[in-house]
Amino acid sequence: MIRFALVALAACLLFAAAPAQAKSPLDPLAERYVKLSLEIGEKEDGYIDAYYGPPEWQAAAKVAPRDLPALRADVASLSSAVAHIKPGWLVGDEQRRRLFLLAQLKAADTRLRMMSGEKLSFEDEAEGLFGVRPQLKPLSAYDPVLKEIEALVPGEGPLWQRVDAFNDRFIIPADRLRPVMDAAIAECRKRTMDHIALPASERFTLEFVTGKSWSGYNWYKGDATSLIQINTDLPVRLSRAVDLGCHEGYPGHHVLNMLLEERLSKGKGWVEFSVYPLFSPQSLIAEGSANYGIELAFPGDEKRAFEVATLYPLAGLDPKDAARYDALLEAQKALAGARFTIASEYLSGRITKDQAIALTQTYGLVSAKRAAQTVAFTEQYRSYVINYGLGLDMVRAFVERAGPDPAARWTAMEWVISGPTLPGDLLR
Repeated sequence: MIRFALVALAACLLFAAAPAQAKSPLDPLAERYVKLSLEIGEKEDGYIDAYYGPPEWQAAAKVAPRDLPALRADVASLSSAVAHIKPGWLVGDEQRRRLFLLAQLKAADTRLRMMSGEKLSFEDEAEGLFGVRPQLKPLSAYDPVLKEIEALVPGEGPLWQRVDAFNDRFIIPADRLRPVMDAAIAECRKRTMDHIALPASERFTLEFVTGKSWSGYNWYKGDATSLIQINTDLPVRLSRAVDLGCHEGYPGHHVLNMLLEERLSKGKGWVEFSVYPLFSPQSLIAEGSANYGIELAFPGDEKRAFEVATLYPLAGLDPKDAARYDALLEAQKALAGARFTIASEYLSGRITKDQAIALTQTYGLVSAKRAAQTVAFTEQYRSYVINYGLGLDMVRAFVERAGPDPAARWTAMEWVISGPTLPGDLLR
């Protein structure tokens, strides 16, 4: 007993004498970044998508936010300070952390320039905010896709009208929407948890809302908690149940945000991950991984099989045309880039709002109401639209380079959504 006590005492003395772990030179700069981001957020509603850091920092940002020139000067000063930290001074993921901060600060400067009235081209804006330059195709490049879709939905009248009418046959009745969404999200969660360990306390609240330009939104609240909202301004079609469940929930926004909180903000003390500026490279990763998460969780025909077995009965819909419905939706994916071209033309003033809506009907194959909602989203979020299609393509290419094994792909996906990942990382 005496010997054990002496050994224990020696161990305690040795621990007490050991030097404390050195802090990263990025830590004080990361704190400055969070406080600066919150202050910029006071200049634009919606700039901060999520914050779960010290409440006193948010309160301080509200007291006397500086003007735009002062904020830009501080962004430049902080960028210089981060750039001054040599990569050789850092170890492990700290080097990725440094690059992440620099990219986020470049986006902050771009957004401040826009707030100050500077006009940027669509491509320059997208590159400045999201870290990747979109390659826009002329709308005529999508005409062959429209011809292929013609064969799937033969008949009279405009193609968009035929496609929209067919897709409307799969609208979920309003009184059945909640059970359908609950079942879809539960399956997305189960499939995700088979591959990624989630905090035991994780949870979300599901709400149905109206008056929005988006179809779904995840509001991350911190402590592994989200509010997921589904917009019911327009009827929700059956295919959207799994899409929204994966995108907003599992393995999409809910999972990404809580992994960043658990592993970086709390696990490593990287405070910069307690704030999420919407107009930043972080969004390309978030939207791209959320969209790819649908394919990852439901590869091949598994999505349709689950819908036919579970969601169609819950919705009270006949699944006899489920395969044709899926084939049509798959064909329409090849039109995704047309949305970027239309957005670029509209935001630059080269086409009017009415023309943007008409072109969205033609190349999005939707009704005037759905086209108007898409254009309203473009008005509100501008070049953010690239994150869905281009982000999806980039995440898919990165993850699938891991090979065909599902476990390897889930491991690659987890790497993307749990670290300081930038668009450039997906290309390496």
